[in-house]
Amino acid sequence: MTTTQLPYQAVSVKPRRGRVLLAVVLIPFGVVLGPVAAAAAFLVTATVTPRVPLLVAAALAALIVACALPVYGAVRRQGLTTAVTGAVALLTSLAAFLTVFQPLDVAAPQPRSEPTGYWNLPTGSRLAYTLQRAQGTPRPTPVIVLHGGPGTPGDGPDPVERALAARGYEVYAYDQLGSGRSDRLADPTGYTVARQVADLEAVRARIGADRVVLLGASWGATLAAEYLAAHPDRVTRMVLTSPGVLWAPAWQGRDEGDIWDRLTPAQERGIDALEASSRLAAWSLLMDADPRAAHALVSDAELDPVFAKLLAIAAPAATCHPGRPLKNLPGSLPGFYSNQLTTEDQLTVPDPRPALRRVHVPVLILRGACDYKNPAIAREYRDVLPNATLRTIAGAGHIIDAEQPQVYRRAVTGFLTGHP
Repeated sequence: MTTTQLPYQAVSVKPRRGRVLLAVVLIPFGVVLGPVAAAAAFLVTATVTPRVPLLVAAALAALIVACALPVYGAVRRQGLTTAVTGAVALLTSLAAFLTVFQPLDVAAPQPRSEPTGYWNLPTGSRLAYTLQRAQGTPRPTPVIVLHGGPGTPGDGPDPVERALAARGYEVYAYDQLGSGRSDRLADPTGYTVARQVADLEAVRARIGADRVVLLGASWGATLAAEYLAAHPDRVTRMVLTSPGVLWAPAWQGRDEGDIWDRLTPAQERGIDALEASSRLAAWSLLMDADPRAAHALVSDAELDPVFAKLLAIAAPAATCHPGRPLKNLPGSLPGFYSNQLTTEDQLTVPDPRPALRRVHVPVLILRGACDYKNPAIAREYRDVLPNATLRTIAGAGHIIDAEQPQVYRRAVTGFLTGHP
């Protein structure tokens, strides 16, 4: 009796062992695959729609399917499959809530000055501006100051603006669209070079000036050159300080100089700590998929203070002494989306150099001797603009007015007044 039962017992054990082995493999596979599928669906859906609720719904649906199918294939039991899938979905959602969807907590800088007022321009932009009124006999041509970045305004008025006002110039400085106290766009893809040029032309018309003097620093110099190419009859003189690249496509694959290469180890650690966030990692991936989705996840109000802190850490690297703390940093709030999207758009603009070669407006180009930017950038402005002079300032880096304020003030006022 016993010997006749042994073969049947041996046959019945093999499939049971097979099912156990299958469960051991497929259940962990489903548990891991579910969150991975959710992340992939989140990013793929971002290329179709920027709406975060739809991204979350797509991620949750992908998680359920990717987790439930392997688990059910292993256990063939609906109740157990539902329990395992529900637990994975709950834990994944909790982890996402505590990381990716947890708002960043960085305090915004406090501006030291109030704007003179706001312009509501026909371009649709609402811009904050500061006016230094002319003293004594007013000159017929006002000065417009173009800050750098893109998206990193000053917190003026600064000494040069006051000095020019004392010499009869009306001096306007405005926060470019998407930065400082000016409005942000609901759709960040609207930040383009063409929009900034159109805003500047609208500003000129708004202040009632037939022609203007332009003072542009870093990206502001690039903007001034773009405006001059588009409106050569609207500019009488220009001062370009530490200019950014004249035409970005010409510098693709070339070393234009990077401030991040000059960071000290302490500055690198500070920036790494600032960027060590799952929310920022997810945001970065969304920026590649669709900036509108990234903007929907992390708004200007949340990201701009992070950008301000990053700039404060890196600012000394823009000087001749990267390890020396920089005093009197501006308290204005920079605009990160304006910075990123305008910079990206620079690679798509037409070449302004043919038009600039025909413009004989007097231009002074100032470059710090230890500017991190490639010296060939400033030389290109000199070579393209027929009536341009390039001057190198010793003992200064990218922020000339911070390291050599008196030399900078004398250079600018002397050039504009004709008394060098």
